Amino acid sequence: MAKILISDPIAKAGVDLLQKEGHEVVVKKMTPEELVSSIGDYDAIIVRSATKVTADVIKAGSKLRIIGRAGVGLDNVDSNAAKEKGIKVVNTPAATSISVAELAIGHMLAASRWIGYGTATMKEGKWEKKVMEGVELYGKTLGLIGVGRIGRETAKRAMAFGMEVIAFDPYVSDPGMQGIRMVTKDELLAKADFISLHIPLTPETKNILDKQDFDKCKKGLVLVNCARGGTVNEEALYNALKEGKLFAAGIDVFEKEPPEGVNKLASLPNVALTPHIGAATEEGQTRAGVQLAEKIAEFFKEGK
Repeated sequence: MAKILISDPIAKAGVDLLQKEGHEVVVKKMTPEELVSSIGDYDAIIVRSATKVTADVIKAGSKLRIIGRAGVGLDNVDSNAAKEKGIKVVNTPAATSISVAELAIGHMLAASRWIGYGTATMKEGKWEKKVMEGVELYGKTLGLIGVGRIGRETAKRAMAFGMEVIAFDPYVSDPGMQGIRMVTKDELLAKADFISLHIPLTPETKNILDKQDFDKCKKGLVLVNCARGGTVNEEALYNALKEGKLFAAGIDVFEKEPPEGVNKLASLPNVALTPHIGAATEEGQTRAGVQLAEKIAEFFKEGK
């Protein structure tokens, strides 16, 4: 039997699964200081995105054998420190792919049809119909930056809208799906009417879209980022939107989360914003919690 700390909430079904396997499960949110002082009592820790499993936490985890992240990335887990101590790190990369892909399509629609601006102005008693002419998705070219699981799920839904899909991925040469044509980054910038990002934040992908890239884009571009903050230079994006190089943007992720005060992009009427909710669906979180619990239960069954 293992003692497992769940420091960010996961689906009850995942907690129940671990308890049925005979493990002691403690569900408790801790401050960084509390986590460092308490982690030595646990064989495993489960987190989502809020808790940071830093090198200090890993160093203090004298009994720690496995770290589980309910979600796609591992941004909040020091994987190198874990590897040095021989601690296994697992996540659930496929659990929320559909959730994020659907949000990306939602942002395409919201940005291209002024849904956020229309909602805000109608709540103020205004009728801004004359200034809200949008653009259709049908017949347009979607440029994907990143064609992993989420990128491919986004492509499926875009094709249902009658969009042509091209893609650039610094790590992938074969999209693994019919209907997606791989191109260079410059070709994508030149041909895409919509761009949607689906990449992790790494030193190679930081500011993968910057001022010089927006200068190469088609006028009237709609940009969507439901991937990671920092992959798009927000200052360059703000200027491109304000100057009319871009038609609109839908943004779910930010360089600073949560922002200090009001994010600058919120001042623009042609921007739809959400607070990093890509994976935040009931179905996606249930899949993530259960899949992660299954991986951790299997790990201890194998006696590792």
